[in-house]
Amino acid sequence: MIVYDLHCDNGHRFEGWFGSSADYDSQQARGLVDCPECGSKTVGKAPMAPAVPAKSNTVEAKAPSAKETQLSNAPMPPEVEKALKQLAKAQAKALKSSTYVGEKFADEARSQYYGEKAESPIHGKATRKEAEDLAEEGISVAPILFPIAEPDELN
Repeated sequence: MIVYDLHCDNGHRFEGWFGSSADYDSQQARGLVDCPECGSKTVGKAPMAPAVPAKSNTVEAKAPSAKETQLSNAPMPPEVEKALKQLAKAQAKALKSSTYVGEKFADEARSQYYGEKAESPIHGKATRKEAEDLAEEGISVAPILFPIAEPDELN
């Protein structure tokens, strides 16, 4: 028996069990392989990692669940792509008038909030705990939605 991770053109992932690789190819060619969720006949093999046995002197790591690793192979709907591009443009525009303060974000935000420094737009890094503490103090914080490069990492 051979088990394949399969996917359809609607992005559904599922397993297929076949007697051999040739059995899969034969069933696929005859249109017998379809998605159990939506019935699509456009099915292909999903990328799979090879089965490599663990070394005997290692601790077994917990594998991520299927939901944590599931990716869609379907094209992004045009309206979603358009919305993401608009969000990325809005973020880039906002960051142009903002000063990067790096790891000092929480301290800088507090200094401005408590009047120790003049208010100005800033962005930087904060841990979840720091962001929660700022919010509890009434200081507005929001995540940066798309990854950005630190200024000293730019070419």
